[in-house]
Amino acid sequence: MRGKSLFGVTIELARDRRHSFKGSFQARAVAGAVVSEMRASSYRVNRTEADIARIAGDSLCIGLQVTGSGLLHAGRDRVHAVSGGDITINYSDLPYNAIPGGEADFQYRMLKIPVGYELMLGQTADDLFATRYAENTAFSRPFRALFDALNASHGRLIDPARDVTHIARLAMTVRGRLSPAMPEVRAALRTGLCYAAQDIMMRKKSRQELTPAAVARELGISLRQLHVVFEGAELSFSRTLSAMRIEEARRLLLASPALPVTQIAYGCGFDSLATFYRVFASAYGMTPGEARAADRSPA
Repeated sequence: MRGKSLFGVTIELARDRRHSFKGSFQARAVAGAVVSEMRASSYRVNRTEADIARIAGDSLCIGLQVTGSGLLHAGRDRVHAVSGGDITINYSDLPYNAIPGGEADFQYRMLKIPVGYELMLGQTADDLFATRYAENTAFSRPFRALFDALNASHGRLIDPARDVTHIARLAMTVRGRLSPAMPEVRAALRTGLCYAAQDIMMRKKSRQELTPAAVARELGISLRQLHVVFEGAELSFSRTLSAMRIEEARRLLLASPALPVTQIAYGCGFDSLATFYRVFASAYGMTPGEARAADRSPA
């Protein structure tokens, strides 16, 4: 009933499995778009013509099948096998039929973006039947990094409204509606690359040898391109990396009071104690020792 009234879909679940069904759903607004996540027992779901007439969405939908598998039927001969890690892109008001591949639980994330002439750069999306996104080397990593950033719950977005616009344009590009040469698409790609670079930096922040050149190589772009990518971010590459390291250092200082400051500094990627103390004081207005003392003080 909730699926019918909120999402405009028809859900089918075998009667003998209803007693054991479990699931959770979360949704939040991000700059006019809706980010949602569902974890549930597997079931069959359809969006029929009647569902669409009852609840229209007029939106571009980008979905990630985190776990679980099945078949996605979008009419005629449009049938896609979907499994964990696959992304689908479609217009909300076209029918589909999703059949689970087994009885295992699934996890699914979706970004639903209302369409508009300016957002879509004059192109239409209302005939985009559900299709599994075909990976390609130029767009797959930045596209996924931007999708993950928009779905993250810890608020690491640089500019939410811009990021929603950019992922919509990347989605329209990978579906063949926009040219990769368009300035707006190139700007969207730079945003995705910035988030992809930050993913690498976060994962490898403790390595002192992590350099802009190393990140650029992993992304398959030039060093100059990497610095251009960070022009749209709040901080430069070096300041972003420093902020990541000092945040982790503060967490360790407070979580592990017995851990020596020197070990924390070098373990978080700083190349000298002097640099660590200077960056820490600039970020928090106190020394590491003062931060620990303040954390131990009674409220």
